[in-house]
Amino acid sequence: MRLAIRHTTKYTFAAPVAHALQRLRLTPKTTQGQSILDWSMEYENARQELEYEDQHHNTVTLVAVDEGAREVTVTCRGTVQTQDQAGVIGRHAGHLPLWSFIGQTSLTKPGPRLRQMVRALDFSDQRRLEFLHALSAAVRENVAYQTGSTGVTTTAEQALETGCGVCQDHAHVFIAAARSVGVPSRYVSGYLMMNDRIDQEATHAWAEAHVDGLGWVGFDVSNGISPDPRYVRVATGRDYRDAAPITGIVFGTSTEDLHVDVAVEQQRQEQ
Repeated sequence: MRLAIRHTTKYTFAAPVAHALQRLRLTPKTTQGQSILDWSMEYENARQELEYEDQHHNTVTLVAVDEGAREVTVTCRGTVQTQDQAGVIGRHAGHLPLWSFIGQTSLTKPGPRLRQMVRALDFSDQRRLEFLHALSAAVRENVAYQTGSTGVTTTAEQALETGCGVCQDHAHVFIAAARSVGVPSRYVSGYLMMNDRIDQEATHAWAEAHVDGLGWVGFDVSNGISPDPRYVRVATGRDYRDAAPITGIVFGTSTEDLHVDVAVEQQRQEQ
């Protein structure tokens, strides 16, 4: 499937910026079942300083905001070719060893609610894939999808306690639970082509877990499926903080408003 993507992020600051640096993880990965046909990034009131590959094989672009700017806009456009891999990404690759995806982070540290959910699933390493599918269903059952109910600092345990969250929370709960029984797991940020609309208000997030004989396998808890050709992987990491689309530091003011527009649609291919 050939997907055309447009992603615009606009920051409005309360006062002119003295100095700001933004770290962007907005370039899709070239990986099994996915290739970039073209990709560009444009900036208003900012300039690109450098680009590098981080420890997770994410493409990171460092952008400096123009001094005195009140607004900054980052626009990404491109085309990505995807294939159906039944959610299987394959063998582990990257600068970090596989075992580094077993240790918990501050966002995935398990608590009583999470441990109780995992105990009810009766984990067996011989049935790891079956367990992971059951885990995905259990997370979706225990954390109802509700926009605006959580934030970027919400932990997996907090999402379980409140019983609601968004795709980021679903991924964190899944990752925390899988790691608690020794299954390497990671966070994925990316794009999803919706069947009912082109325009969206945010990017998407899901989880991947490592299964012997298959490698990394994706689980989109929010939609109850494994990723298909409608999904585009952009960044991976131990949790949201490693794969966040945009992070940075600002001196001299604070962010007043953030507006995101995402459009993903299938591009017809000539026969």
